[in-house]
Amino acid sequence: MQGQHQEIAAVEAVLDGLVTAWGRNDAEAYGALFTEDASYISFAGTVYRGRRDIVESHRALFAKFLKGTKLAGEVLDIRCYGPDVAVVNGRGDTYKGKRPHKLSKVQTYTLVRANDGQWRVAAFQNTQRKPVMEKISFIVSPDIIPQGQK
Repeated sequence: MQGQHQEIAAVEAVLDGLVTAWGRNDAEAYGALFTEDASYISFAGTVYRGRRDIVESHRALFAKFLKGTKLAGEVLDIRCYGPDVAVVNGRGDTYKGKRPHKLSKVQTYTLVRANDGQWRVAAFQNTQRKPVMEKISFIVSPDIIPQGQK
């Protein structure tokens, strides 16, 4: 059990590192937390492949559309699959000024322990949440409500 607590803390440290690097708008530091062959799927559905693609796209985003933004994150669940793989489900958002109370994106991170012993993100999926559509779907078809929300 102690080992799993250490692994979860190490995974959380990577997520904290992403927030810190984003807050500095530091594309290199942000990208360094991903594996060389990582996949990154944006909320718009754009697929980036590899650390260099992630770094270069974020360098451009930080220079223009996301300049001066911060990253908010909330971990919903961390599951470890052996000593070298973890899956994180959470919520996130970008913002300027005051951190939003409700985060508008649902995110999944798959992290692996790299050959150097460091945890890195191997895959990231970011989905824009549609709460009105979700609520209507639940009203029309209550059987699709997740168990944790009943």
